[in-house]
Amino acid sequence: MNEPRRRADATENRVRILQAAREVIANADEVRLNEIAKRAGVGQGTLYRHFPTREALLAEVYRNDVDALVSDAPALLAEHAPLPALARWLDRVAEYAKVKRGVFAAVEVGVWRDLSAHSLGPIGEALTLLLDAGKADDVIRPDVDARDVILLIGYLTRLEPEEWDARAHHLLEVILNGLRPHT
Repeated sequence: MNEPRRRADATENRVRILQAAREVIANADEVRLNEIAKRAGVGQGTLYRHFPTREALLAEVYRNDVDALVSDAPALLAEHAPLPALARWLDRVAEYAKVKRGVFAAVEVGVWRDLSAHSLGPIGEALTLLLDAGKADDVIRPDVDARDVILLIGYLTRLEPEEWDARAHHLLEVILNGLRPHT
């Protein structure tokens, strides 16, 4: 049986809520649902109709970011050579990590574990696609794999909010340079 279609205004409200939530998560110390509703231009009731709990909203923001990050890998490879594609993807990882940190700080441990399990496989697969393309072009070291890179980018969760802009992309560039073959 087909799910009922949402009205256009309901779909727009949902999109605005998710966008506002992502902004709040990425830029605020505390995630407040009333702030998200206000930024989205909707009332509390509308927010709760779409997302009955705070965790449901945060999980959806996180899943959307994971899905976007995963779908970016083949699109970037279609547009760019492997090394520039990987560099652009790592730039997107920085934004993803900022939201991930905010979501994980705001949800309970059980929700955090479920979200983490949801993302690890697809992100690893996207990263493997980028690394394999780089290895085929001899611009990525043959001895690295996706798990190596995922462990290295895990440091992003250690950055303090005030140092994020100065360090996140720079450190990802350091990792990218370390992935290049030794000459």
